[in-house]
Amino acid sequence: MEDLQKLREEIDRIDNQIVELYEQRMKIAEGVARFKIATGKKVFDKERETSKLKNLSAKATSDFTKTGIMELFEQIMAVSRKRQYQLMNENGTAEPPAFIALDDFVTPNAKIVFQGLEGAYSQQAMMEYFGTQCDSYPVETWKDAMDAIKSGQADFAVLPIENSSAGIVSENYDLLVEYDNYIIGEQIIDICHALIGLPEAKTDDINCVYSHPQALMQCGEYLYAHPDWDKISMKNTAMAAKKIKDDGNVHHAAIASALTAGIYGLKILDGNISNSENNATRFIIVTNKRIDSKRICQKKANRISICFEVSHTSGALYHMLSHFIYNNINMTNIQSRPIKDKNWEYRFFIDIEGSLEDSSVINALKGIQEEAVSMKILGTYYKINS
Repeated sequence: MEDLQKLREEIDRIDNQIVELYEQRMKIAEGVARFKIATGKKVFDKERETSKLKNLSAKATSDFTKTGIMELFEQIMAVSRKRQYQLMNENGTAEPPAFIALDDFVTPNAKIVFQGLEGAYSQQAMMEYFGTQCDSYPVETWKDAMDAIKSGQADFAVLPIENSSAGIVSENYDLLVEYDNYIIGEQIIDICHALIGLPEAKTDDINCVYSHPQALMQCGEYLYAHPDWDKISMKNTAMAAKKIKDDGNVHHAAIASALTAGIYGLKILDGNISNSENNATRFIIVTNKRIDSKRICQKKANRISICFEVSHTSGALYHMLSHFIYNNINMTNIQSRPIKDKNWEYRFFIDIEGSLEDSSVINALKGIQEEAVSMKILGTYYKINS
């Protein structure tokens, strides 16, 4: 049996050679980057890398080492590309995304659209962000809100994007891809659900509850204690409250806020019935405004939302996320949504910390843009509770 210490010494000797060879390779890669900068050639050459990986793996003497060589050189090439993106940025050839930074983007006559009726949580988020005297109007659906800002009928739309207990509002993620509108701000509000009914109603009278599906989900534990109640989904909590008022049925109740109960003259039958006391919803402020065809943002913007589609291959998502790792960027959120007409393939939505003027952010986004099947910046905005 060979001596373990001697085997380790031999490994150390080979590792030292690998380090030396790796640094030599990276210096040559920098020369390649300078050539690409001078000629305007793209950093990522998928055909070249695929061919090289095939040739290198063919030199392996076993299936196990063939897989290892593929993985090793995929990493080496990926790191090489990241260094090339850095050099492009240092030489001024990696342009930051086209946004115009403003101190304040809200004008006194701005018109804001929200989904639902008076008393909806979207209206509450709107008033907290824009003020109680803002010029606003409601629409029936989130898609209607996106259409309103696309057509110029409104300047801004307020859309829920995720809840701390019920998760994402998947339809609005899809709408961000479908439309050329973009995120310019966010507002987080505490959600305090109550069971509300007619003034003469009592909890024991109730046999049917109306609310938005997420509100029903967020109050699931309370509703579980009343298995005989029917649960009916509505487009939002305010519509549910209005239905209770209009129908005048003492046996029907809605799940909505105390504010909504007051607006529609209803009574709180049970207060604070959410599953969690720490129930909050994050709303995004969306616009289609442009200045000289460029999107706008706040100068203090410190959060960026993007989405991208990757090839349906092993390690594809890792290679995209590694751009954040190598550029020391903090990723705060990742979600996935199925891609329409592509079974079992997904689009990824990412939130990261940073500014579009940061060199590290420019490097990371440039790499993802070149290497992903598609990439879209969904907006940059100020994270309120950073």
